[in-house]
Amino acid sequence: MDETENSQTVAAGQLRAYIERIERLEEEKQTISDDIKEVYAEAGGTGFDKKAIRKIVARRKLDAAERQEQDSILDLYEEALGMATAD
Repeated sequence: MDETENSQTVAAGQLRAYIERIERLEEEKQTISDDIKEVYAEAGGTGFDKKAIRKIVARRKLDAAERQEQDSILDLYEEALGMATAD
């Protein structure tokens, strides 16, 4: 076997390993996604609003400054559309 054939064999083996790792991770990702859906369903089944929980989960990923900026923009837009509530 010459050097070119050897390097192609090694490259093919590496590629196969990457593909198989990706496939395993995709399976794990689907399992985790299914688990998350199940938790939301459980929360909904006990009377919690799933949309509100999803929004809180998303907002908790933001730092305080990002949350404040989003809130300010939302307030501004709602006020511009006459949707603002009186405090």
